Amino acid sequence: MRTVHLLGGGWDPSATAALYGPFLESGGGTPAVATVVLDEGDGLAQFQRWAAVLRRTASCEPVPVLVPLGGRLDVAALGDADALLVCGGLTPAYAAALAPVAAELRGWLAAGDRPFAGFSAGAAVSAGSAVVGGWRAGGVPVCPEDAAEDLDEVGVVPGLGLVPWAVDVHCAQWGTLPRLLSALPGVPGGQGLALDEDTAVHLADGAGRVAGLGTAWRLDLAGTATAVTALRAGEPVG
Repeated sequence: MRTVHLLGGGWDPSATAALYGPFLESGGGTPAVATVVLDEGDGLAQFQRWAAVLRRTASCEPVPVLVPLGGRLDVAALGDADALLVCGGLTPAYAAALAPVAAELRGWLAAGDRPFAGFSAGAAVSAGSAVVGGWRAGGVPVCPEDAAEDLDEVGVVPGLGLVPWAVDVHCAQWGTLPRLLSALPGVPGGQGLALDEDTAVHLADGAGRVAGLGTAWRLDLAGTATAVTALRAGEPVG
């Protein structure tokens, strides 16, 4: 079933079922999961980390799809997998690898009615306008420099166009909510979603619901004001 699953990062085993379970269930049976990892030299080891989590959650067959740093995803490499997981790492590099093939990737997902999951960077690049990092807006610090993803100014670039919000991740843990707030004026529609670690939003048929241990923060820009709504597990995301 075509669904989208946004994961804010984190590795707490007690959250695994809530985060990955709905995604794997949408893949049907024992899904083959194309697992896209940006390879910074340890790509196979990173793949094994996500593969272990997926297998611990439900019966499935993770398949590594490694994209070299600076390279671009070959959508044909996804083959006839039943589901797609885009993993975490350097968000600007994931955007550079995926955004140029966004239309082809959306077509691949739609052709097989396949579910998509994005973990951390994978969640960020799922947006039409992807917040890829940075720690200053107009030269003013808006989040810790450690969360900058090798960027100085807050960066918004084209993404995959799978969800209606700009997405930021590791929200409570890295202090990224102000970064998303500062990015919204440059996002068409002015809508944002920030996810804590070990927290997910699962979307099916256009309706979203929060799962996991933390908070999903919904942002809506109206003029010069932004409304922020904190949502916990089980609550709908409009």
